[in-house]
Amino acid sequence: MDLLNTLVDKGLRRELPTREEALAVLATSDDELLDVVAAAGKVRRQWFGRRVKLNYLVNLKSGLCPEDCSYCSQRLGSKAGILKYTWLKPEEASRAAAAGVAGGAKRVCLVASGRGPTDRDVDRVTKTIEAIKEENEGIEVCACLGLLSDGQADRLRSAGADAYNHNLNTSEETYGAITTTHTYADRVETVQQAQAAGLSACSGLIAGMGESDKDLVDVVFALRDLDPDSVPVNFLIPFEGTPLAKEWNLTPQRCLRILAMVRFVCPDVEVRLAGGREVHLRSMQPLALHLVNSIFLGDYLTSEGQAGQADLDMIADAGFEVEGAGTTTLPRHRADALAGGCGTSAEPAGCGTQESAGCGSHGDDSGCGPCGGHGAQEREPVAVARADADVPAGRTEANGAPRTDLVAVRRRGAGTDLAPNA
Repeated sequence: MDLLNTLVDKGLRRELPTREEALAVLATSDDELLDVVAAAGKVRRQWFGRRVKLNYLVNLKSGLCPEDCSYCSQRLGSKAGILKYTWLKPEEASRAAAAGVAGGAKRVCLVASGRGPTDRDVDRVTKTIEAIKEENEGIEVCACLGLLSDGQADRLRSAGADAYNHNLNTSEETYGAITTTHTYADRVETVQQAQAAGLSACSGLIAGMGESDKDLVDVVFALRDLDPDSVPVNFLIPFEGTPLAKEWNLTPQRCLRILAMVRFVCPDVEVRLAGGREVHLRSMQPLALHLVNSIFLGDYLTSEGQAGQADLDMIADAGFEVEGAGTTTLPRHRADALAGGCGTSAEPAGCGTQESAGCGSHGDDSGCGPCGGHGAQEREPVAVARADADVPAGRTEANGAPRTDLVAVRRRGAGTDLAPNA
């Protein structure tokens, strides 16, 4: 297939595909799927071998968010039956993180719902970062706290944070239909603030909200221009009690095509398989390892994930290996650029370019990397897709009702007395 040969050649040279080529990947047929996976797999192995980086989420503050992100179970007005609790103490968060580290995670992602942290919140998080680093030598810490104010990224960096996550989630054109209490530009600015402070930037997307192929390509190309070091790809978890509860738009095959497209557009970037993989990929998860080089271990923020041991078995059975703590995740050219202070260039060239090594990982239930808004009034956002859209086969009961059993709310781990699923 000429398209795939061209994309492999470009990926091995860190040359970016065109938008038309990216759209063509999403338009391939199921008959061509294994060819697409094999082609993108060559690019993945060129830059990351057969290593899989493990990451672990700790939800520092759950629910109680004043923002109206349609996809999020923690949003303003959410009726989802999730855990709700305020800030974990540093020692509680450190104990939660230890479970993930024991399972092989080399990065701990600290997440808190809300529009963005106050200075007091940043103080809390800096103490938590210090507690985790004191107990776990060499562990990476990524913070995900929402929109940042001036100086907060520098304070997190000084406290020992290695990375900052803030997802773009969807295209700029459709962003206002998903969230109304902050803007797409707000998210871009926060990623840039993190990069300017010397933090490794992590920013990704959510697929399955009713977006078009063009929307998916637009957001991935926007991420390419921002040039994060890691790009988490989330698949919408349609929580009951949220506006997008009926949005079952994904099949395992479409998920794999999306991941392949992201890999071709960002060949040398850490592409992370994030929230929703168990729900939408199901038994085809091992194929995704040929496309991504990073996953979350165990549970997510408000939903249960696959058992941690099952993840480790899946990685081994598929012929991959867990990335060790002493191994640098990024290819040398990107790691060197980050060490030299990435994110300060006035004109970032975009992930995968030869001109610049680029800069910045994270994901959650549906990529809620924090929503939030102070004093926002409740309003009902408009879903991108129709509320009465057809539900794909395999996602419904015999009477046509959505399969709610595919979404399991988290009842263990951080904020509970039950052991985490790590």
